Amino acid sequence: MSLADKVRTDATPNFLAHPEAAHLFFIAQDAESAAQSFRKLKAELRDMIAVVSWSPASSCPARFLTGRSAQARLRADAVKQLAEKAGLPNLREYVLGQRIALYAHSEAEMVLLALKHQRQLSYSPAAKRY
Repeated sequence: MSLADKVRTDATPNFLAHPEAAHLFFIAQDAESAAQSFRKLKAELRDMIAVVSWSPASSCPARFLTGRSAQARLRADAVKQLAEKAGLPNLREYVLGQRIALYAHSEAEMVLLALKHQRQLSYSPAAKRY
């Protein structure tokens, strides 16, 4: 029995800005433990990429897709349309300790989109986050 091929993995500029924003937040909260917290976050991200690149559908469907208000449905529909146009019709979330990573995927590709703290209500640009 052979293992499935790994999917091609990429990240948006928005996603790539999030770890640095988190690092600045760690420093503001507790400068002494910031380096350790940042190392832990990077290790969690590496583990997530390793798991999801082998099986992109292994995590949970994105929760924001189940919003019930008209505004939530409009936002979710807009994001789904963008993902489908990019050829990545599946939106999923992966829990990393206290953070949640949002990514889109197809059978052959995965793109990391955003990272948020579990207490944040929505995904937003990294500059406005932590």
